Amino acid sequence: MGSVTSRMLRVLAGIAMGSALAATASAQQKEIVIGAQCDRTGPTMIAGVPMCPAFHDYVNLVNHKGGVEGYKIKLGEIDTEYKVPQAVEAYERLRKGGALAVLVWGTPAVQALTQRLAEDRIPGTSPGFGIAASADGLRYPYLFPVAATYWSQAAAAIHFVRDKLGGSLAGKKIAYLFYDNPAGREPLPVLEELQQLEKFELKIFAVPAPGLEVGAQVLDIVQRYRADFVITHLFGRSPSVSIKELRRVGYPLTKVLAFVWGSTDSDIEAAGGFAAAEGYYTMHFAGVGSDYPILKEIVEMYRAQGKPAPKEMQSSVYYNRGLLWIALNVEAARNAIRGKEGQMPAGEDVKRGFEQIKTLPIGDIAPPLEITPSNHEGGGWVQIFQVRDGKFRKVTDWYRSYPEVIAKVIRDAK
Repeated sequence: MGSVTSRMLRVLAGIAMGSALAATASAQQKEIVIGAQCDRTGPTMIAGVPMCPAFHDYVNLVNHKGGVEGYKIKLGEIDTEYKVPQAVEAYERLRKGGALAVLVWGTPAVQALTQRLAEDRIPGTSPGFGIAASADGLRYPYLFPVAATYWSQAAAAIHFVRDKLGGSLAGKKIAYLFYDNPAGREPLPVLEELQQLEKFELKIFAVPAPGLEVGAQVLDIVQRYRADFVITHLFGRSPSVSIKELRRVGYPLTKVLAFVWGSTDSDIEAAGGFAAAEGYYTMHFAGVGSDYPILKEIVEMYRAQGKPAPKEMQSSVYYNRGLLWIALNVEAARNAIRGKEGQMPAGEDVKRGFEQIKTLPIGDIAPPLEITPSNHEGGGWVQIFQVRDGKFRKVTDWYRSYPEVIAKVIRDAK
């Protein structure tokens, strides 16, 4: 009798364990993993420190509201210190951890991982940076810039400068001051095409890493070249250094326009504050400021937990970009789950999910978007703001420029 009872107990225990494992497997099947490279250390920590928390806040908000189509979102974050070997290693860890999409950090990492993403059929995102030619989704099926590439930023910059200089650039001197790495050199094909089209003079000024010495380039721009306008494409600490140097030699900041990574609250504060950067023009691919319903939802989520709003929200440029970036991935996952009629999607399903995005549930923080299989950029929209009276003041609504020139450069890149 005792042996029978023991056998019955073992059987029941086995059934219970099997049920528990099945429940665990079921729970795992109801979880979508998104991988995020996000640097809280290294040369781009000025972006990562306020941006990485936005990823988590949005995922927590989505899960707090019930998840996505019956699935919870799990975010895996790895710091790569803006170094390619670490980025490659991080990608492999995220892939092995089940990530169905990866937020890739930095243009050098994008260049190193593009082929792997395609081979593994895992979509990677690089909003506002990366390989500009990846706007061509047929050539780069698993890479999504999903915001204005450096080519679109260059086109928008020339458009804006043309308007500021009276509607014609013929004979005008434009200086391009850039961080001397692959990201900094990326816009050159578009600038050179537009130089021919608009008949302006273009001179480039490279800033070697780590970008802390800009004085010689600024003197050359102001005293020798005598630029009518300066377009800067800098990141890390170099944008603030450039602002200080331009002010020091008396060049008006009202004749300076920064690409997106030199256009943030942190850059302005590091340059001496908003008063010191008065007049400086900045370019953005996500909304700026705190007056957005999605931000209020996050604040309310924290309040319900008895916590204050995250301090990172005060850096609205980076934080808002982080919300846009992660929301794109979550929306792609939503579309993928729907496409699979509720079944667990694969990376290639999430890829198709990106290509169906028309709008995002985060309101006006997001630019106009229409991602398709052939267009992974979504349109290349930007806004221009100016530092004025202690804050960023919007100068333009969303706009895009010279699509025919960008299309030609894309064709030539093949």
